[in-house]
Amino acid sequence: MLGDTMGLTKVTRNYQITIPSDVRRKLGIKVGDILLVEVEDGKVVLKKSKLELPLLPGGEGLKIEDIEEAILRGQGEEE
Repeated sequence: MLGDTMGLTKVTRNYQITIPSDVRRKLGIKVGDILLVEVEDGKVVLKKSKLELPLLPGGEGLKIEDIEEAILRGQGEEE
């Protein structure tokens, strides 16, 4: 029997899953949060990370240079 079962999710053809809303609320997971993925005793374990990565603005006009600059900022290596 499973422990804290809070819902089911299905793996998509792109190997993505949706985290059930009960779990998101219980753990305080929000859009943009980073999760650690580990395997423990044959189980996939997701853990909320304190790591934060910047969200890039979407839409027209986003250039490769903007993306590269945001990556450098996220790594603490601003030019």
